[in-house]
Amino acid sequence: MPSVRSVFISDVHLGTRASQAERLLDFLREHPAERLFLIGDIIDFWSMSRGIHWSAMQNTVVQKVLRRARHGEEVIFIPGNHDEALRDYIGTVFGDIRVESEWVHRTADGRQFLLVHGDEFDQVTRYHKWVAVLGDMAYNLLVRVNLWLSWWRRKLGVSGYWSLAGFAKRKVKRALEFIFDFEQCVIHAARTRGLDGVICGHIHWAALREVDGLTYVNCGDWVDSCTAIVEHHDGRLELVQWGKVALAPAHEHESPLLEEA
Repeated sequence: MPSVRSVFISDVHLGTRASQAERLLDFLREHPAERLFLIGDIIDFWSMSRGIHWSAMQNTVVQKVLRRARHGEEVIFIPGNHDEALRDYIGTVFGDIRVESEWVHRTADGRQFLLVHGDEFDQVTRYHKWVAVLGDMAYNLLVRVNLWLSWWRRKLGVSGYWSLAGFAKRKVKRALEFIFDFEQCVIHAARTRGLDGVICGHIHWAALREVDGLTYVNCGDWVDSCTAIVEHHDGRLELVQWGKVALAPAHEHESPLLEEA
């Protein structure tokens, strides 16, 4: 039996230098599953239009996903705004991978979750794309600077992971307001459809918690926090930050970025 029932990942941003493909590949090797959900921004066509960085490890990630689908694992890909070109292929199957605009997933304990990337609930992305592109460029710069900071911290013997992007989000009031408005919008969408919760991505802010009686789950990303959601065989959801110990069981965990000093 696979080690977990389901794996949910988002915001890998393959095609960029910031994508932590090696850590994702390590995570996937350790988490064989019955089903794998790719919840948007797996490939970053936005950044690739400005310059492509496609490493051998990123190619291995793609091959790993294709191999899992070929060997019987159910793989569903829900495109996000960075790989929105693939939305033209909604309803089709590529290499045993189904492309869908959204999905309703039933956990082993009977709960139903709406699976969406989440950009449709982001007013900036929907109506002011040029602002979103500039924000994306600024975020990528922060992530690249953070790679250098992490290298220097290791050289100086400073232990523990520190996220510059996460620090900036905490300090910028408007960014926090956007995050919490986003959460309320996606929860409202799940509630109006009579579902038990939502699993999304988009904002690079991992979370697993209860909001007004529903479960809000965000997969986080694989450029900064390296987080994913796993469903165990009893239906329990867990937020995992790869490279660290498991973060929390069930429905109690806030974003790991909120907890950093």
